[in-house]
Amino acid sequence: MGDAAREYEWKGRSGPFTLLVSPDVFTPSRTTLALGDALDIRPGDTVLDLGCGSGVLSFVAVRLGAARAVGCDASEAAVCCARANARRLGMAGVTEFRAGNLLEPVRDVHADVVVADVSGVPDAVARATGWFPDGRGGGPTGSETPAAMLGQIGDLLTRTARVYLPTGTIQAEERVLDAARRVFGSNMQRVACRDFPLPQAVTRDADVARLIDEGVIPLGRRGSRFTWRLTIWCCGPG
Repeated sequence: MGDAAREYEWKGRSGPFTLLVSPDVFTPSRTTLALGDALDIRPGDTVLDLGCGSGVLSFVAVRLGAARAVGCDASEAAVCCARANARRLGMAGVTEFRAGNLLEPVRDVHADVVVADVSGVPDAVARATGWFPDGRGGGPTGSETPAAMLGQIGDLLTRTARVYLPTGTIQAEERVLDAARRVFGSNMQRVACRDFPLPQAVTRDADVARLIDEGVIPLGRRGSRFTWRLTIWCCGPG
C-alpha cells in the first residue's frame, strides 16, 4: 500500500484493532459492523469472506476462533490491502486473500461460514454517496451482483454451513431475496435489522430520485428524511 493509506480503528466485535486502508479500498461500514456482530463462529471453522475489502471480517472471524479465513475481492488493491493488514496483525498464517470476480478465485474452498457482503447498492447510489472508491455498485438496481453471487454459492458450502447475507431497502431487495430463496429455500433467518438515514444530497440526485419514484428502492421516511433498512440474514443449505 502507498503512503496515502490511513489508519482505521475497528471498534466492533473482537476489536479494537487497527487496519491500514488506502483510498482505493472500501472502508468498513455500518453493514460491516452489523455483520461482525451477527457472525456465529465455531472453533475450527473455515470462513469465506466474499468482497473482503480490507480483510476486517476475516480478522474478526479468526479472533472469534476460526481456523482459517479465505477472502476474495474483485479489487486487486483491496486484496493487497488485506494481505498487508494480515501481516500487521500477525494473521498471515491463518488468512488468505485472492483477487477475482465473484466466486471464481475460491472455487476450491468448502466453507463452514460465508460472509456474503458483495456490492449491493445501485450504481447511482454508489456514485451519489461516494461509499465505493470506484463509484460502482452492484448493478442498475443493486441486486444484480448479489444475485449472481448467490447463484454460484451452493458448491462452496459444507452441509451445515452458515451464510450471512446483508440486504437493504436501498437496493431492489426482493430480487436479492428471491435469488436467496432459490438456493436456501425456507432456511433463512433474520438475525439483525437496523434503520439508517440517507443524506438528502443523495436522494436529490436525479438518478437516485428516479429509482425512488419507480419503487426500485423502497425507502422509508422519518419526518422529512428518507431512511433505509439493513437486514442481516443467516442462511443455510436448503
